[in-house]
Amino acid sequence: MAQMTYLQAISDALRYEMRRDSNVFVLGEDIGAFGGAFKITQGFIDEFGAERVIDTPISESGFVGAACAAATTGFRPVVEFQFIDFIACAFDQIVNFAAKCYYRWGIAVPVVFRGPTGGGIHAGPYHSQNPEAWFTHVPGLKVVLPATAKDAKGLLIAAIRDNNPVVYMENKFLYRHYKEDVPEGEYTVPIGVAALRTMGDDLSIISYGATVHLCVEVARTLEREGASVEVVDLRSLVPLDRETVLASVRKTGKVLVAHEANITGGFGGEIAAIIAQDAFEYLDAPVMRIASLDVPVPFSPPLEMAMLPSVDKILAAARQLLAY
Repeated sequence: MAQMTYLQAISDALRYEMRRDSNVFVLGEDIGAFGGAFKITQGFIDEFGAERVIDTPISESGFVGAACAAATTGFRPVVEFQFIDFIACAFDQIVNFAAKCYYRWGIAVPVVFRGPTGGGIHAGPYHSQNPEAWFTHVPGLKVVLPATAKDAKGLLIAAIRDNNPVVYMENKFLYRHYKEDVPEGEYTVPIGVAALRTMGDDLSIISYGATVHLCVEVARTLEREGASVEVVDLRSLVPLDRETVLASVRKTGKVLVAHEANITGGFGGEIAAIIAQDAFEYLDAPVMRIASLDVPVPFSPPLEMAMLPSVDKILAAARQLLAY
């Protein structure tokens, strides 16, 4: 075990897989000599060379297309977007080629699309989005959002080894804010298995990504007030661990879904629908959601903080449910 930040765990996973498998390579803007916008690939070009650490033009559609083509021939490319917002420029390549290639032709496309998501660092509307729901709607893609450094490493290695295209989203607020012991060397976390961050009997909070940490803080606060709260970290949205979600709901009877993406069309609505369909008779209160407001992410720090989910917002909703 070694102490690593969330960012270091991602870098460690990439380096481990590139050393283990010569078919793994990385590509993206400024990832070579510059070491990436957040320095995740710093030093990689010295170790692996320019043929496996490829600096690309500013053309997301172009280099994603190149990665998909390489994946069909046996390579395992990992695409880095400087900010996940720019994945929109490659939307067609991902949803109309990578996601459908195996279904149409029986050809695997083992490619990972990774990049920083989320707000909290005052980067404005073009560098702060959470677009995971776009990709959960596309059959053929897997969607992964680790909340901890340990999961960041284990899930990335699992994603690189997966024969399906995987959209791997990293919340950039977590990059240097959270550190924990992470296994060195070989370590994977299975895609599609949720984790319980706290155990409880009175309320279930379902979350993923950076918002998990807010939910755990809320659970600890409520524990001091005598309430027992279970926090379920989904870890991946597709495939989704429905069994863990429903087991928690059936135990507590009250559910709060919390995520950073804006609320309308967010993945929290899918969770609420699953619970309403498969666990309705266990509910003692309406399913509630806490998410960002339906506005572009403001550049102004006070406005950004006002639109994002927070401990106070989640705590207020949780108390409302507990008192229902």
